[in-house]
Amino acid sequence: MEPITASAIATLAFTKAFEKTVEKFTEAALVKMDELRKKIWGKLRGNLKAETALVAAEKGSKPDLDRVAAYLQIILHEEPEFAKEVETLAREIQAGKIVDKSNMTQINQDNAKGWQTKVEGGTVYQGDINIHHAPPNS
Repeated sequence: MEPITASAIATLAFTKAFEKTVEKFTEAALVKMDELRKKIWGKLRGNLKAETALVAAEKGSKPDLDRVAAYLQIILHEEPEFAKEVETLAREIQAGKIVDKSNMTQINQDNAKGWQTKVEGGTVYQGDINIHHAPPNS
C-alpha cells in the first residue's frame, strides 16, 4: 500500500478549519480527524515555529497548513512508528469520506455548448475560456 503524504495527512487533520469540506465526511471520520490533529499537536509541541503554524492552520490558513505539513514530513521520516499511526488514522478518515453519487442531466439544443463537472477542490478551467496574464513589472 502506498504511503500517504505529509501534506495529505495535515489536510485531513485540519480539514475542519476549512468548513466547506466537513460536510463531506461521516461523523466517525470527523472524530478521527480530531484524534489525528491532537497526535500532530502532541508531536510538534515545543517547536515554537511549528506551534505558530498549527494555530494559524486551525484558523484556516493554507500557507500555514503547508508549513505544518513540512514539519510533519520531518517527523514522519524520523519516527516510522508515529508515521504508521498517523497513516492508519488518515486511511480511516479517507474511508469515511461521503461519496457524491448524485446525477447530473443536461439537455443541449440548437448547437448549444454545455459542460458539466463535479469538482472537489482546486482550480477548474472549463469550456471556452481565455486567460490573459499581465506582463511582469519591469
